[in-house]
Amino acid sequence: MKIATEASERHVLNVTVDNESGILAKIAGLFTARGYNIDSLTVADITENHAVSRITIVTNGPPQVIDQIEAQLERLVPVHKVTDLTEAGPHVERELALVKVRGTGESRVEALRIADVFRASVVDTTTESFVFELTGAPDKIDSFIALMRTLGLVEVGRSGVVGMMRGAEGA
Repeated sequence: MKIATEASERHVLNVTVDNESGILAKIAGLFTARGYNIDSLTVADITENHAVSRITIVTNGPPQVIDQIEAQLERLVPVHKVTDLTEAGPHVERELALVKVRGTGESRVEALRIADVFRASVVDTTTESFVFELTGAPDKIDSFIALMRTLGLVEVGRSGVVGMMRGAEGA
């Protein structure tokens, strides 16, 4: 008997938590213990008194697994709220990347031309390389990196996805 498997979907989860030591380890442990993968993880303090942080997690799985992840996150004591941005509606996602590219001559000119098209900024330069800073949706950054790979990509550093619902309402 053949069992149908549901397709894996990408989801962006915002998790609002008390800003206390060990919470990130608890959340990562929850994923690890159940064999779920984290594709991207960012954490930042979001209140003036430093009491609350937002953790943004990008993960993949069939809908039932995503629902299970959300339910398990909500049961953790320091968690205030879990929002699946993918399911909640229109949202904005951004990521920051630093991309180092080696280049001289024509490849140097081409790297600068492509960077201009992608609105990447040169944040460091030598006579043989550039470091570009680029922000945008993960797909945009992936495309930029793929083009730079043919021109002499040396190194990439990515911040991970940060996401937020559109509109006037807060988290």
